[in-house]
Amino acid sequence: MNKNIQHIVIVGGGTAGWLAANHIGKAVQGNPNYSITVIESPDIPTIGVGEGTVPMMRQTLQSFGIDEDEFIVRCDVSFKQSIQFVNWLDKHKHGANNSYHHLFDFPYPFKQDLTPYWLHSGQGRSFADTVSVQAGLCQAMLAPKSLQHHPYEGDATYAYHLDARKFAQLLSEHAQKHFGIQYQQHRISEVSLSADGSIAALLTANGQRLTYDFYVDCSGFSSLLLGKALQVPFIDKSAELMIDRALTVQVPTDKAQPLPCSTYATAHQAGWIWDIALPHRRGVGLVYASKFMDGTTARRKLLHYLGQPDDDTVQLRDIPMPVGFRQQSWKHNCVALGLAQGFVEPLEATSILMTDYSARLLAASLPSCHTELATLAAQFNQRLEYSWLRVIDFIKLHYVLSDRQDSAFWCAMRQPDTVSPQLTALLQRWCYKVPQSTDFFSKFDVFDVENYLYVLYGMQYPTQSPYLLPDYLHWALQRVEQIDEVRKALCQQLPSHRQLLLQIKQRFYARQ
Repeated sequence: MNKNIQHIVIVGGGTAGWLAANHIGKAVQGNPNYSITVIESPDIPTIGVGEGTVPMMRQTLQSFGIDEDEFIVRCDVSFKQSIQFVNWLDKHKHGANNSYHHLFDFPYPFKQDLTPYWLHSGQGRSFADTVSVQAGLCQAMLAPKSLQHHPYEGDATYAYHLDARKFAQLLSEHAQKHFGIQYQQHRISEVSLSADGSIAALLTANGQRLTYDFYVDCSGFSSLLLGKALQVPFIDKSAELMIDRALTVQVPTDKAQPLPCSTYATAHQAGWIWDIALPHRRGVGLVYASKFMDGTTARRKLLHYLGQPDDDTVQLRDIPMPVGFRQQSWKHNCVALGLAQGFVEPLEATSILMTDYSARLLAASLPSCHTELATLAAQFNQRLEYSWLRVIDFIKLHYVLSDRQDSAFWCAMRQPDTVSPQLTALLQRWCYKVPQSTDFFSKFDVFDVENYLYVLYGMQYPTQSPYLLPDYLHWALQRVEQIDEVRKALCQQLPSHRQLLLQIKQRFYARQ
């Protein structure tokens, strides 16, 4: 007998659970055959290892129907236009505090690549400044838009920095109000399995037996359903990406100072430090490889970065970070999302990116009956495995390109046996050819050619300079001059980052 799938449960709230609830709720909106329940434990805190997003989040929130002004005000949002990498190159060759931007604007403002021009004759300036106006906006700490822009639109592409707990609360309210998501609090003590190995029921600490047709595991690192109950192995990738711990802290933001619109990623001897500025506070975290740095040294280094004395009054949160992903993201009638599915260090905001990406994919592949499960699971797992491997390659790229020689960590991260054959082959190709979109042949490449271009040439990758026709050089020089003119005009027109956030807040409350 083929049983219909009607009752879906999401185990775990937080950003992952409530993103899933909104994606699935929107996909089945108006369909009376589905009911969706989120079960959250009353005593498990949000991990919150990062509070940065990527531009895809704008599309997600807009598709949910969330008001951008309300989101910005309620979640203490600031705009994010880039990741600025500091000290990822040898300071003796490139200067102390060397840096580059991985921008969010596409480096193709004229639908033709300016990279060959930069390689040929433009290296007296940064790659980012050659192909985009956005680095100038970031340096001036200007907003990517003005108050007159439509929601989710701007003069430059942007994402967000946000308060993860407040974001989860907003997503929760929206899912319940607009998509009819049911909400319950329970401590899940046991998972009951059927004879075929699928999940039959959830058993609560107070003795209740809760049965559903389909289970979404958003239980965090514990992976309560997929990992523990269904025994899906974890594929450990710590040999490739060695960073496995984080120390985090929140410190006040000086409201009299300009507000950065970049995530700062500052490298140190065994990892890097993220610095994310919200309107009222900064979220700062030092990630490190415990094989190359002990916890005491990591604490001292983070406090030095913050300019604070090393004493017991400063409370830091210590987070272990298993590096890798589940061998299957979907098994039987259970799918894992978020940290329950996998995790790599929060460089490039990969955690929330993969959560949003996976939840979107699940919502588009939602089963209606049990006979669909095996086929849909096989497709989902194939796509997610590919995506995770390519995410790991992209993160690894940042380390492979570094020429730092000052510690064993940086040397170890460049060892050829820690680099995938796919990334090795691409880097060999890119010694002679500029990256092209055709190098990324799958729609399941989470990072695309523009992301690689900013990192490769921000880190001075030595692609051979191509032969260029005079007509192209003349055209490219005109385009670069045009970019400079647009950058200058925007720097005069756009409000400061902090000013725009204040204006949005005033507009939001005036509407209430």
